[in-house]
Amino acid sequence: MYLQIQQANIGYDKILISNADANLKLGEVCLLIGNNGVGKTTLIKSVLNQVPVLSGKIMIDYKNVKDLSVKEIAEYIAIVFSKSVIPENYTVEDLISLGKYIYYPFYFKLKKEDREEVLHSIDELGLSHYKNTLLKNLSDGNLQKAFIGRALMQNSPVIILDEPTTHLDEKNKIIILKILRKLAVEKNKLILFSSHDWRLAKEFADKIWYIKDQHLYSGIVEDISLKHKELINPSLFEVNKNFIAPHITAPDFYKEMLYSLLQKNFRNDLSSLHFEYRNDFWLIYTGTFIKECESFEEIVNFVKTIHK
Repeated sequence: MYLQIQQANIGYDKILISNADANLKLGEVCLLIGNNGVGKTTLIKSVLNQVPVLSGKIMIDYKNVKDLSVKEIAEYIAIVFSKSVIPENYTVEDLISLGKYIYYPFYFKLKKEDREEVLHSIDELGLSHYKNTLLKNLSDGNLQKAFIGRALMQNSPVIILDEPTTHLDEKNKIIILKILRKLAVEKNKLILFSSHDWRLAKEFADKIWYIKDQHLYSGIVEDISLKHKELINPSLFEVNKNFIAPHITAPDFYKEMLYSLLQKNFRNDLSSLHFEYRNDFWLIYTGTFIKECESFEEIVNFVKTIHK
């Protein structure tokens, strides 16, 4: 195992994560997930030894991180935080080139192969059009991609990203996650990233680190999902106290969509209705007959005719 957490208590003045045990290998992508305030960023900072563990150990390549210098940790781990200081008057190319800093003196000139690697990364991240753009003039999404590019240039065996897709639209989220997955598979990198975007992120991860009730649950995606079904169950929020839901037979995603739709549009007791999703259309059982609907709009219009 390349990254190991061994019986570690993690936190500041108080313990946020108790007696944590987890490990990851090179070539694996791991999603770090949990509610706000449970300690995701603190765990990442503990791996970097920026927040020393209260007890236990964090090992990288069988070395205790507390015994490593800042430079040694940078050689092992590249990091992208969700909020980063924007260097004044730097362009996209300047920022991504900084990833090579750990291999050179402060004043350095990139070698030809380094410049080619930087330009390749810029192109792969979809930033070619912004290569010479000042960072302060970038959108939040493109700025985040530029910081990710800098991390990639470190060529460290481990890349840790704290909420890397927060400011990205769906297209750019997929671009980033595909790049991370490709790095893990083809370059044997260990990728650890935190995210709230469970439905998208889970498609790209091998493992999950799930923080809940001061405990760190770790394992492959499918095992953790089955043990903690709140990660995948639909969230049926009650926003209308007068609404009484019908019976819905459908896959979770469609059930969630229909529940939300009906709750927004009706304050009635719909418990006498039964909705069933079948092969791209809905059947509505009213007790006296069956209505077939091909769209959510059609469902709303029909229910309005029987529940005015």
